[in-house]
Amino acid sequence: MIDMLVRLYDLPETEVAYQKVASEGIILRRPGVYEKHLVARWVGEHFSPKWVSEVEVAMTRQPVTCFIATKDKEILGFACYDTTSKAYFGPTGVGEAARGKGVGKALLYKALEGLRDTGYAYGFIGGVGPREFYEKACGAIEVPGSDPGIYQDILPEPPTEA
Repeated sequence: MIDMLVRLYDLPETEVAYQKVASEGIILRRPGVYEKHLVARWVGEHFSPKWVSEVEVAMTRQPVTCFIATKDKEILGFACYDTTSKAYFGPTGVGEAARGKGVGKALLYKALEGLRDTGYAYGFIGGVGPREFYEKACGAIEVPGSDPGIYQDILPEPPTEA
């Protein structure tokens, strides 16, 4: 899976994306450190154990380098930045029930703005799955020769007992 590069000084207009989710009653915010266990548990239930590790790192930063989307005090999605490596976006994920509502795009923008506000001119999206989404949403371009990138030699998860 390739890495992609985003020009943070030239991000697209974000207000429409934010208004779209807000009109659905969805709140985009940084979780409080006192919510670390709740966010980590949600990510573990919906995504990879490795992502839980990255969320836990994001929650130790000040400011927290993670955003969540909530509705009626339920987590719908999350996006981290500056956790996998410096200037990296991700991991990110949206729960199945909230997909297709613009939550992922809004979280992407919040995290990329977080990278920009930290002082980075460029951000990396590592191990990209939905390449076309990132190309369209934020003008991301492929980093040549980036597969496997920093994700080489990852330790495997232990087998689960049945």
